[in-house]
Amino acid sequence: MAEKKENNDISNLSFEQAIKKLTEIVSKIEDGQISLEQSLSQYEQGMELIQYCRGILQKAEKKIEEISKEKEK
Repeated sequence: MAEKKENNDISNLSFEQAIKKLTEIVSKIEDGQISLEQSLSQYEQGMELIQYCRGILQKAEKKIEEISKEKEK
């Protein structure tokens, strides 16, 4: 159940907020500030954030393509 709540929290983030959260996760893991178990959990959350950010970027890319096509007409 906690996973669903986490996913909902991620889906409400802006792109910038998601990147900031991802950067924080990477720092924690790289600095060894957390245990191995916590690192795995954070890694999983980081992967979800990456997928979320990729989705946002893909939508933006499609919108740019649409705008470019409209301007070419």
